[in-house]
Amino acid sequence: VGLRSKSASPTSFRLTEKFILLLVFSAFITLCFGAIFFLPDSTKLLSGVFFRSSSVEAETRTGTVSDTSTGTGKDEKILAKIRKDHEKALLEAKDTLQKGASEIKQDIKSDKEKLALNGQGKGAKTDSLPFVQYERPPGATGHEPADPDIKAKRAKIKEMMQFSWDNYKRYAWGSNELRPVSKQGHSSNLFGSLKGATIVDALDTLYIMEMYDEFEAATEWVERNLDFNMNAEISVFEVNIRFVGGLLSAYYLSGKEVFRRKAVELGEKLLPAFKTPTGIPWALLNLKSGIGRNWPWASGGSSILAEYGTLHLEFMHLSALSGRPVFAEKVMNIRKVLNRLDKPQGLYPNYLNPNSGQWGQHHVSVGGLGDSFYEYLLKAWLMSDKTDEEGKKLYYDALQAIEKNLIRKSSGGLTYIAEWKGGLLEHKMGHLTCFAGGMIALGADGAPDDKTGHQMELAAEITRTCHESYTRTSEWENCFENVETKMLYLYIYIYDPSSPIHLFG
Repeated sequence: VGLRSKSASPTSFRLTEKFILLLVFSAFITLCFGAIFFLPDSTKLLSGVFFRSSSVEAETRTGTVSDTSTGTGKDEKILAKIRKDHEKALLEAKDTLQKGASEIKQDIKSDKEKLALNGQGKGAKTDSLPFVQYERPPGATGHEPADPDIKAKRAKIKEMMQFSWDNYKRYAWGSNELRPVSKQGHSSNLFGSLKGATIVDALDTLYIMEMYDEFEAATEWVERNLDFNMNAEISVFEVNIRFVGGLLSAYYLSGKEVFRRKAVELGEKLLPAFKTPTGIPWALLNLKSGIGRNWPWASGGSSILAEYGTLHLEFMHLSALSGRPVFAEKVMNIRKVLNRLDKPQGLYPNYLNPNSGQWGQHHVSVGGLGDSFYEYLLKAWLMSDKTDEEGKKLYYDALQAIEKNLIRKSSGGLTYIAEWKGGLLEHKMGHLTCFAGGMIALGADGAPDDKTGHQMELAAEITRTCHESYTRTSEWENCFENVETKMLYLYIYIYDPSSPIHLFG
């Protein structure tokens, strides 16, 4: 008893109590930072605390902002604008959220009835598709390279394709994917109960490689088994690039009407995804009910740039092949929305709320979540025989903003494309960004202001960085033979950021 009374006083804390208090304090700090940096539209809060927004800077230059010491002027104008935008967004979101499933279904049904009356909906059977004069693209098949080395490499690639296709057909025919280790078919939930992704996706490759027996077997499967009439939720983006894109490619290569008919039928099934206040489509769609939603993790229910921005190639061709302008109108509206929005430093954030029409988190990436949006802008211009001037301008303006704000060079001389979060750079470049070297090279020929040579050099530098990341990763992984070695390189990574291992953090 004497010892206990001597060692404990009312004001002292035991070690465990101190540890608990430290944990509570750490959790509070984490919560505060999370609220600032990760909640939707948090950059609007940050702009008033740490940064000056572009609109405020513009007002300052024109002399329309009063001194903050007066208690009126700049702060009140900023707050009034934020309040107005917020109220507008709330009204739009409330109007959408108050609709029940039955009302949404009725709206979709009404739209379909209108389309049918105009010969543009499901009511107009795909048998009524207009006549299209098919022209087989030159050079797709029938040519062999003269160089024996290239000819041998080409034969090896075809051999690999044959091996892959034969095993898919043996173990997973009709499934979306083959799991090579277990040798079983697998169907990702990205496609709901829609089947045959590998078959549809491989059609153009089979044709170009002159694997005609395999192509005919795949065509027969499409005609007999590819069905879109199901109660299933699918990813609009994935179904568009894999199924719609695969069917369109197969049609353009072979001229078989089954592919045009199936592509248009599926396109009609995807149209309800655009039924949002802004016309920015949902990421997920139930093919039967036409009810859509976004990924729950995507910045407060936002649509993703790489998904809604990667639709217009296919949808423009759906209009051309069906004679129905509704497909083109839906994707051209996406451009209108993007043109209307203020873009931070000319950059496109990865998240956009389809109800309010406002950016979500100001996270910009040329890799995952953003990548194919830029690719499609360039290809829209090229595939229009360079008549889509709007697509061209959007692409080169975006590339200029990327080069100014995101492209950096490491201390070791490697050029990379960083990510941008609310004005702060994250100096990392993911694997998915490595397509950018090819994209920039592809667009270099049409670059404005005689920048063709510069863009080709930039494309080569980015490609070199990606090549180095792959080769160095292999080398470093070979060193990870035991726990001690792993700990050594972890130490290097933490205490020597200039080490090559830092590239693969």
